Amino acid sequence: MSTKNLLVTGGAGFIGTNFVRHVLTERPTWRIVNLDALTYAGNLANFQDLAPDHATRHRFVHGAIQDSGLLEQLFSEESFDAVVHFAAESHVDRSILGPEAFVETNVVGTFRLLEASLKQWQSRGKPENFRFLHISTDEVYGSLGAEGYFTESTPYDPSSPYSASKAGS
Repeated sequence: MSTKNLLVTGGAGFIGTNFVRHVLTERPTWRIVNLDALTYAGNLANFQDLAPDHATRHRFVHGAIQDSGLLEQLFSEESFDAVVHFAAESHVDRSILGPEAFVETNVVGTFRLLEASLKQWQSRGKPENFRFLHISTDEVYGSLGAEGYFTESTPYDPSSPYSASKAGS
């Protein structure tokens, strides 16, 4: 089984935590660097009960994805095989009251993360197996109604600062 080193952003949130736990359980040779700002959605206590083997393969870093200095440090310390990007401001009501945090995290933060990933990918000779997985939301497509479904060709139609910031990222 091959060893992988993943950067997971937003890994202390609900979906991120479950992803981290799943990978640590199903991929015993993989390491995870978990970068999370621990805002209202993140909770470090989600990892208090990690099995000893899992804990040794899980490194938590408290910080924001829009902090280019922190990203530069992380990407110089670690060689990542993939970035799994869950980190986001995601509360619709908060986005209406204070959209700036959503633009900073969801748009600028994603851009900073892409920059750091690109720089490392280029410095490592552009490996074909490197992956950047960006987790988004169906809200970028707008409202669905009682029937129907979205497809890859559905045009974006965001209806809040949150969904607009995710569409822009």
